[in-house]
Amino acid sequence: MRIAVFPGSFDPITIGHIDLVYRAKDLFDEIIVAVGVNSKKKSLFSLEQRLEWLNLVFKYDETIKVDSFEGLTVNFCKKKKARYLLRGLRNASDFDYEKTISQLNHIIGDDLETLFLISKPEYSHISSSIVREIIKGEGDVSKFVPELIVKKIIK
Repeated sequence: MRIAVFPGSFDPITIGHIDLVYRAKDLFDEIIVAVGVNSKKKSLFSLEQRLEWLNLVFKYDETIKVDSFEGLTVNFCKKKKARYLLRGLRNASDFDYEKTISQLNHIIGDDLETLFLISKPEYSHISSSIVREIIKGEGDVSKFVPELIVKKIIK
């Protein structure tokens, strides 16, 4: 079974994240969208809230699972018997960073392979960190996050 893990903070999930998952879907039997918990990182939304949103977004697709993990991504992949990591690239800076991480993951992750998908041009400017800043400034994020989440953010 070809299992891929798409790790991230998803704080919040964006339409760019969703696009990547659905574009990669036919390549794998299962994709696990996994929220990495980093105790040193301050999240805007709770882990429970992010998991709830991910489950809402992907609830109609049995091949897409939602989970969370602490520690190294490679250890989570081993636990889930995933041989692939899915990562999105928006720009050259993303590539430089992700290339190094993928090489290290390959070494310590027993030949864990990383599949890079380049963001579509219409999503390449979207990042969770920018969306968080817009939310903090009480701006309109409806063009960046799924509609069902916009309704929960804006109360």
